[in-house]
Amino acid sequence: MFDRYKTGEQAVLVHIYFSQDKDTEDFSEFESLVSSAGAEALQVVTGSRKAPHPKYFVGEGKAEEIADVVKASGASVVLFNHSLSPAQERNLERRCECRVIDRTGLILDIFAQRARTHEGKLQVELAQLRHIATRLVRGWTHLERQKGGIGLRGPGETQLETDRRLLRDRISLILRRLGRVEKQREQGRRARTRADVPTVSLVGYTNAGKSTLFNRMTSAGVYAADQLFATLDPTLRRISVADVGDTMLADTVGFIRHLPHDLVAAFKATLQETRQASLLLHVIDAVDIRVNENMEAVNTVLAEIDSDEIPTLLVMNKIDMLDDFVPRIDRNDENLPIRVWLSAASGEGLSLLYQALTERLSGEIAHYELRLPPQAGRLRSRFYQLQAIEKEWNEKDGSIGVVVRMTSVEWHRLCKQEQSLIHFIV
Repeated sequence: MFDRYKTGEQAVLVHIYFSQDKDTEDFSEFESLVSSAGAEALQVVTGSRKAPHPKYFVGEGKAEEIADVVKASGASVVLFNHSLSPAQERNLERRCECRVIDRTGLILDIFAQRARTHEGKLQVELAQLRHIATRLVRGWTHLERQKGGIGLRGPGETQLETDRRLLRDRISLILRRLGRVEKQREQGRRARTRADVPTVSLVGYTNAGKSTLFNRMTSAGVYAADQLFATLDPTLRRISVADVGDTMLADTVGFIRHLPHDLVAAFKATLQETRQASLLLHVIDAVDIRVNENMEAVNTVLAEIDSDEIPTLLVMNKIDMLDDFVPRIDRNDENLPIRVWLSAASGEGLSLLYQALTERLSGEIAHYELRLPPQAGRLRSRFYQLQAIEKEWNEKDGSIGVVVRMTSVEWHRLCKQEQSLIHFIV
């Protein structure tokens, strides 16, 4: 769509420090993004400014320096750890004579590589099209008005107008398809709500270990790797939690500082699982030196998708990389679990996480000793399905004595379904 130079895998990285936010940009994270995208960093250009230059973002002299580095190194792409305006990107491409990609474009490229499902590919394409739509200006400078023969003359469309129309049509088509996907997900959520199946959603900074923890809890075999955005497509699995029963666990895409807004909007259907969750498991890399900044970045995205009011349990992961650290549960003044320290890689502390889930999800517990008459075989079977029977014995009159323990929600639901028998027994 653009008259641009061919891209390659060898890149020059550019990072500019601004006086007002020197501590907010992490260059090592940018290098991880570049590595995740499959590019090789040949050289790094750094500098400092008080404010971005309107034409080149980096200033005339620094732009010339970047162009010289590109020619000397033979790089075929320049990657900026900043968001560039369409005009700045285009001006830098003319000066450097190669492709220039900003942080947003780099993240979109990683997402495009990771997408596997039909839904994920649609979401990435939507985000890319919205990003490209702002960069169509003068994208076809070699073409003017389209002209026809006799009887076809007229104002016509410029190539730019044609591109915009095609983009709008494609975006509308993708939105309709994603709308259907969202309806399907909503049907599944309604079914789980009717069955009173709680949903626990894993959220956290990218590469915090969410997929590793998900695999440890479900044996799902979800792809997990030590790289940014290893997980893109959402995965849901059922797990069994004591005194709660069946619980839906959702693995979601990781967040990152300065996550492109178009990407958040495109992944609305996926993030809906987070918005409808009963509890959020905020997985945190406990050994990351920027742990507080990462938590703040996640909380910012949660607020953007209206999920900041959902109850949250912090999961401090990777304690196996800390010296002499043992798993534990931190509690608040009301003795409610607020933080669990564990290692998803080794499984150390996983039992404490299940204990915390039980306490956070179960609410009130119903505990009864019942006598089941011979005609209550179906009810006894239901108790076993719910894993609610703690003790069972035979009475002399042929009835069966049981001690049951379950959540109040499940007990009241069972009372409605088996009203006559429960009333008779109790």
